[in-house]
Amino acid sequence: MVFFEALIVIFGLILFETVNSVDNAIINAHVLSTMGEKWRKRFLFVGILTSVFLVRFILPIILVWMIAPGISLADIARMYGGDSSLATEAIEAGKPLILSFAGIFLLLLYFHWLFMEKKMHLFYHEKLLKEHHKVWFFAVAAIILVVLMYFARSNPNMMLFTAVGSASFFIVYGFKETAAREEEKLVKGNTSDVSKFVYLEILDATFSFDGVIGAFAITTNLLWITIGLGIGALVVRELTIRGINTVGKYKFLKNGAMTAIGLLGAFMTVESFGLDLPVYVPTLITAAIIVYAFYASHKHLKDLKI
Repeated sequence: MVFFEALIVIFGLILFETVNSVDNAIINAHVLSTMGEKWRKRFLFVGILTSVFLVRFILPIILVWMIAPGISLADIARMYGGDSSLATEAIEAGKPLILSFAGIFLLLLYFHWLFMEKKMHLFYHEKLLKEHHKVWFFAVAAIILVVLMYFARSNPNMMLFTAVGSASFFIVYGFKETAAREEEKLVKGNTSDVSKFVYLEILDATFSFDGVIGAFAITTNLLWITIGLGIGALVVRELTIRGINTVGKYKFLKNGAMTAIGLLGAFMTVESFGLDLPVYVPTLITAAIIVYAFYASHKHLKDLKI
């Protein structure tokens, strides 16, 4: 039963990480096309070590340590081997803090995309929001923060982690905005391949932040998170080289990924206040949304060819 549950969760994490990182892969492919063969190979092989083993291995550990600083590295290491009840109990005890931090982060990420970014419309509610509705993102963000802080007022730690989650969103968003501007300079300017390599590694770490946070909506098992997100990162690297032009034509994948992120944020927020959901519910809903987005994208491509 545990093995079957692990397969479902890891599959959901791979799917979520892959679709969520399509934007990152497109930027990577754009910059890589201007790099020499030597540094391109270094990014693909050395970069795998940093993206998989550093970011997607260390970042979940940092999040766990934030909620339970008393856990030793030895406890966490044993937890990866399935042999540390102390670490598991600490994570479960601090789970509301992780969920409150991650929940508001993902909700703000979703609403920023919904109100602020240009997109093709897949779901009905996306069609209702026009360009002049951008200002409403800040109103929605403020309302969400105030409401969550109010309901968490009896738990100062939850209030703190909710505030840190919202602050983290705006910090990460700032990095992404800067990265988007720097991309054109890197491609058009006389920037060295070394600088481009460093830029892509920093970019990957920044873009992976929301994927790692979203993973905690699916499971708190660190081993499953590392395996699922790690394989997803490898898939994205492969797409970057071989099939990103094809993937980029699937215009609704971003809609599916962001809608899944919004729902995961909602699940995490609700769970942070004590409502437990079966582990397979977020996984199956995420998979269903992404599969539908893929189907809609494929149908859109076929209609264009007719």
